[in-house]
Amino acid sequence: MVLRSVKKTATVLFAQAVLLGLLPVSVLAETFRLESATVADINKAFDAGALSSEQLTQLYLNRINAYDDQGPSLNSVIIVNPNALETAAALDVERQSVGMRSPLHGIPVLIKDNYDTFDLPTTAGSLSLFGSIPPDDAFLTQKLRDAGAIILGKTNLAEFAMSGANTFSSVGGQTLNPYALDRVPAGSSGGTASAIAANFGTVGLGTDTGISIRGPASANSLVGLRPTIGLTSRDGIIPLNLARDVGGPITRTVEDAAVVLDVTAGFDPNDPVTASSIGKIPDSYTNFLDSQSLQGSRIGVLRQLIETDLSPTTPSAVRGESDPEVVALTNAAIEDMRVQGAEILEVAIPNLYELNAATSASNRFEADINNYLASLGPNTPVSSLDEIIASGKFDPSLTNSLTSAAAVENSDPESRADFQPSEAARVAYQQAVLEVMDNYELDALVYPSFKNPPRLIGDETSPYGSNGSFISPATGFPSINVPMGFTASGLPLGIQFLGRAYSEPTLLGLGFDYEQATMHRIPPTTTPPLSGETFEYEPVPEPSATIGLTLFGLTILGFKLKQQRKIKSVHRAHNVAHP
Repeated sequence: MVLRSVKKTATVLFAQAVLLGLLPVSVLAETFRLESATVADINKAFDAGALSSEQLTQLYLNRINAYDDQGPSLNSVIIVNPNALETAAALDVERQSVGMRSPLHGIPVLIKDNYDTFDLPTTAGSLSLFGSIPPDDAFLTQKLRDAGAIILGKTNLAEFAMSGANTFSSVGGQTLNPYALDRVPAGSSGGTASAIAANFGTVGLGTDTGISIRGPASANSLVGLRPTIGLTSRDGIIPLNLARDVGGPITRTVEDAAVVLDVTAGFDPNDPVTASSIGKIPDSYTNFLDSQSLQGSRIGVLRQLIETDLSPTTPSAVRGESDPEVVALTNAAIEDMRVQGAEILEVAIPNLYELNAATSASNRFEADINNYLASLGPNTPVSSLDEIIASGKFDPSLTNSLTSAAAVENSDPESRADFQPSEAARVAYQQAVLEVMDNYELDALVYPSFKNPPRLIGDETSPYGSNGSFISPATGFPSINVPMGFTASGLPLGIQFLGRAYSEPTLLGLGFDYEQATMHRIPPTTTPPLSGETFEYEPVPEPSATIGLTLFGLTILGFKLKQQRKIKSVHRAHNVAHP
C-alpha cells in the first residue's frame, strides 16, 4: 500500500515536472532592468501591472537629473517637458479604460531640438531662436503623440545641424559622450544619441543631412536609421538642406527602431516628396526582424570606405589614415556576417568621390530656413537668415557658414541654375550605386560609419573619416548603423548597411540578424542604474503559457478523478464482499 502511494506521488511529481517544462519562462518571475529595457520589455511590464507610464517617466527624469544635470553632466537634454508626468498619468488611465494606441503608448521619447513642438521651444540650438514656440507640431512629433508616446524633452544638437563631427550649440553648449567624457558624441544628433545611450528615454529621434543620425549612433553604440527620403516627412523640422534632410530613429536596438518607424513613416501632404512612399510601407517593419536574414544574403563590402586613403582628391572629411582598430573591427563584422550565412563580395563604386562631390554644389540653406521661419507666424524672434546673422546670437564658429549661405541667390532652389546640375548629378550617383548592386545582385552594401573613433572634445584637426556622408545623403537611399564593438580603450564603433530606395525591411532584417548574433552593445559605465530601476514581477501568461497551465490543470483533475473512481470501485467491492 505504501509502495503504491509512493508510485502515485512520483507519477504526479513527474507529470508536474514535464508540464512545467513545457511552459515558457514568461510564466515565471521576470526581472525588469531599465538600462536594457526595450519597448517590448516595457509593454510586458505595463501589461502585468508592475509598471506604469507615470512611474517609468519618473525613472527617466531621475536619470536626467542625476546624470545630465549633475554627475558626469552629459548636457544632452536642452529642455524637459514640464507636463510629462501629467501626460503619462493620463495615458495610464487611457490604457486601462480603452487600451493602448500603439506599442509606443506611454513610452517616453526624446526628440532633437529641431523638431517643432507646439508646447516647447524649438531652437535648433541657436540663441537666435531662443524661446520660439511653433504654432503646431512637426508631422513626426504629431505622429508620436497620436501613437501615445510622451515627448519627454528636447535634445541638444550641433547648432542648425551644421556639424557632423561634434554636438555644440549656443543654447545647449557641449554634449559629452557617455562612453568617454572627454570625447564628442559626434553630430549633429549627438544630444539624442548621448541621451539614449545613457538611458534618459526609451527611444529618440534625430535628423540626418550628412551623417547626423548614423554618426552619433556609431559613436554611442546605438542603432541609427536614416530612412529613404520620402518615407518620413520633414514638415516642421528646421531644415539644413531639404535635398538631403530626413528624420529617423536613434535607439538601443534594431527592434525599437522598427517600432518607431512603424509610427513615423507615411505620406504627409505638407511634404510632397512623401507621396513616393505610398504603397511601399509594410503593415509592420517588425515583421522583417528575422535572425536568419543574413542566411543566403549577398553583401557587398565597400573597401573604398574602409582602408586608408591619402589621395589629395579625397574629401578632407574622410582623407587620412584609417584607424587599425576600426579596420580590424570592420573585418570582424564582415566575418560575423559570413558565419551567419551571408555571401560576401568585395565591390567598388567607380568614381565614388567624384560622384559624391558633384552632388553637393547647391547651397539652399537660406531659402529653406527662410521658408521655415515664415511658417512660424508673427511671433518668431527672427524672420530670415539675414536677421539671424544680424542678431549675433549664434555660435561664432558658424559665422562663415551662415554668411556664405546668405550670399547664395535667395530663391526657390529647384528653379535656380545651380540646382539643376546638382539634381542631374544625384541621378547619376543613384544609377552608379544601383548598377553595382544589380550587377552583383546585392542585398546591401556595408562599410564602417567612421574610419576613426570619436574625436577628443576640442580636437578639430584629427581625421574622423565620415563615411556616412557618402551615398545615402546624396542618393536618398536608406542606411542603418548597428554597433560593431569597441576599441581597446572602450570607444564605440558602428557598421552600416545601405540598400536601395525603400529597402528598409531588408536593412532592418540584416541589421537585426547581425545585432542578435553579436550583441555588441553594452551600456556606458558613467551612468549606472539608480534605485528602483530593477525589480522582479510576475508577467501576464502568454497564450502558450495559458494552454500549458490549462493542460496541467486538466491532467491533475484527470488524475484526481481517476483516483476517485478507484476508491469508489474499492468501496463497491468491499460492500459486495461484506453486505
